[in-house]
Amino acid sequence: MAEHLPGRSDRSAGLLARLLATAGTAHFVVPGPFDAIVPKILPGNPRAWTYASGAVELALAAGIALPRTRRAGALLAAGFFAGVFPANVKMARDWRDRPAPLRKAACARLPLQVPLVLWALKVSRDADR
Repeated sequence: MAEHLPGRSDRSAGLLARLLATAGTAHFVVPGPFDAIVPKILPGNPRAWTYASGAVELALAAGIALPRTRRAGALLAAGFFAGVFPANVKMARDWRDRPAPLRKAACARLPLQVPLVLWALKVSRDADR
């Protein structure tokens, strides 16, 4: 049986896992900016949503990091990236009156969700190989 050698798909999965772990950690270390983009339609305290989404990101990172759970973790990450899109829309709307660099950064987040979803789907497909 051939030994598994790390390849491009393993590196891609590792990068995605690190991105999610970093974002998840940020939700706990500096929760304020995340609280501010929780859509008002969601019930309860925004901080609870911030912590919950941070915990989900950490769990997704762990799922993607482990080859045995990578496929499921990456599929769930794709759904998560699509699911947090309303928070990015809220941020772009809320930051309409901010200085131009901040306004542009908030708007730039919107199309970034598409490559994140596609990246997670590719990691999932590659996990089957």
